[in-house]
Amino acid sequence: MKNLLVSLLKPRAWVAKLLLISIATAFTALAYLGHLEPLKNFLNSEALTFKVGDFKLSIFFVLKIIFSVVILFWLAGIFAEFGENQIKKYSHMRSSNRAIVTKALQILIYFTAFIIALDLLGLDLTGLTIFSGAVGIGIGVGLQKITSNFISGIIILFEKAIEEGDLIELSDGTTGIVTRTGARHTRIETLQNRDIMIPNEDFITGRIINWTYSDTTGRIDIEIGVAYGSDLRLARELMLAAANEHPRCCKAPKALCFLDSFGDSSVNFLLYFWVDNIIEGNKEPKSDVLFSIWDKFKQHEIEIPFPQCDVHINNRETLTHG
Repeated sequence: MKNLLVSLLKPRAWVAKLLLISIATAFTALAYLGHLEPLKNFLNSEALTFKVGDFKLSIFFVLKIIFSVVILFWLAGIFAEFGENQIKKYSHMRSSNRAIVTKALQILIYFTAFIIALDLLGLDLTGLTIFSGAVGIGIGVGLQKITSNFISGIIILFEKAIEEGDLIELSDGTTGIVTRTGARHTRIETLQNRDIMIPNEDFITGRIINWTYSDTTGRIDIEIGVAYGSDLRLARELMLAAANEHPRCCKAPKALCFLDSFGDSSVNFLLYFWVDNIIEGNKEPKSDVLFSIWDKFKQHEIEIPFPQCDVHINNRETLTHG
């Protein structure tokens, strides 16, 4: 109950919520005491009644619909938020399972609010079949994307291919950690600490790289060229030593170094090593290993070349005398 009261009185919205509660309480009390009967009779008068097809609607009925729907769904939102906060406390559950339970609870709460609203308004549920055609057209045309994203979100939660805490990379190169899977979008926090809302449909139809789907181990690749004339075997051993000395380098799989090619100005190597938790980043260990390689090459006089170009002049007299 305490947590529910806290959610009702959040600093950003407590004034609006308190005002809404006061207005609803005042109108309910006035209606219960019979002080609103003259106003009700006036709003139900023939002068303020209009027809929509075969239905007669009065201003009172329209206001009652608006008031009931706003209050019910506002309360449903509060209870849904309260339930979500309580479910998040169950740390023994996987994040995907918590998201599924949260989604099911939200659907149940809002569906219950919808049924209660119909009952308060005195509407027969069988009468809803009249509007089924219009609703179908609305979903097919106006709500197509919303419906697609909602269903895609449910698929993501049940497949568990993407979960909260996973490091993912989108087809456009955007990389970040999944922080929340919602009904319409999935929120990821990029490496620059920016939140990006990705429509759930993109995860179903697009190509997504999940760096931590099976485990959090990640490989770091380094390309290094050494000068011709260097001791290539010594250079290879120094690069492997630099990788293995780093505290985040995994023992299994072990670091590997390959002679890749003979380039125009250097002999090119590829160094592979793995870190145990790629979510912690790969830039820092890569930088540390490069610094270590630089120091070891300098100590053993192994040169890292840079591209050079030799220019040969065949006719010097022509260039001199013009």
